[in-house]
Amino acid sequence: MSKKALMAVSFGTSIPEARCAIETLENRLREAFPEYDVYRAFTSSMIARKIEREEGEHIPSPAELIERLAAEGYEEVVCQSLHVIFGQEFDKLCAQLRPFKAKFRSLKIGRPLLWESGDYLRLTTALLPTMPRLAPDESYIFMGHGTAHPANAAYALAENCFRYHGAERVYVGTVEGFPHLDYILARLHRHEVTQVHIAPLMIVAGDHALND
Repeated sequence: MSKKALMAVSFGTSIPEARCAIETLENRLREAFPEYDVYRAFTSSMIARKIEREEGEHIPSPAELIERLAAEGYEEVVCQSLHVIFGQEFDKLCAQLRPFKAKFRSLKIGRPLLWESGDYLRLTTALLPTMPRLAPDESYIFMGHGTAHPANAAYALAENCFRYHGAERVYVGTVEGFPHLDYILARLHRHEVTQVHIAPLMIVAGDHALND
């Protein structure tokens, strides 16, 4: 029987308490694919260095992990992206794995959470029941990470999928991209919104969710 590995790859977070979200996803993958050995990798080298410096734990990059799996004799590898959008970090993941494709009988990369239009509709359908009923002067804001990558358009599509479901007072903004918070605030003022609920549209509630 061939050795099988499943790489669960996320951006990562330096907030220890926030890593429970990553662990939850890894455990779900273990349950769904019991024949695979599940391993963790982070695409953010800065996050990995900080964790090793402050906590003494080494979390490999995708390139480091895939090289190790090849050396240990794994023949089938599935790499599941835990990123929200297909941005710079997903591109980095694919670039790091591409040179190793010939070393395995099978090497597959799973898409991030939001890829095609159906993904956005499924996500917004799942999120709506978790939100409170909004009064006329209330709105709900989801904040994503944001990126200079063209995939930043994902956030506008997510908001439009909320509109598709009739959720007119749900907005999607970003911390480091567009729509930025000032733009969201201007729209809220135009609609005379006086109260907002805010939540991260991110895999982990890490530094951005806590501080930004």
